[in-house]
Amino acid sequence: MNIQELFLKQKEALRGRTRQVTSLLREDQISWRPVPGALSIGEMLRHMWVSEQGVRNVALNGDFSYYEKRIPGGLNAVLGTPRTIAEEIASLETTQAETLAAVAAFPLERWEDERVHEGLGFRRKVAIILFGINEHEVHHRAQLMTYLRMLGTPAPEPMARR
Repeated sequence: MNIQELFLKQKEALRGRTRQVTSLLREDQISWRPVPGALSIGEMLRHMWVSEQGVRNVALNGDFSYYEKRIPGGLNAVLGTPRTIAEEIASLETTQAETLAAVAAFPLERWEDERVHEGLGFRRKVAIILFGINEHEVHHRAQLMTYLRMLGTPAPEPMARR
């Protein structure tokens, strides 16, 4: 298995677990946040897909426009306003499918290419950027699971593999 296949396999597995968690979210929870200043459930869902699009564009296209807004302006500079839970989950699904398709089409020999933006102090290999997308999803999925527990909805346990 090469690094591209590993990424794609990991991304698919993560999507399944993320779907389990997001399926438990209710529309009336969209603006719930555990403390002032924390992301709401709707903002977290939106952040997950908006950042995946932006980071994917850096990795695959060398397009830094997401980071050029996000780094100096903070999260609110790129986040926008969440719509409904269902719409944010649909956008997350669409974005994840686009990531899988784009990464599958990205030439394996370019995974070691570096993306550099001197003004932002950014220098990373494509492979590292892409695996960071997966790590980011796990991080925010865990936050959503914690939010659900705080709201009295037990998050599903991972299914045992046979």
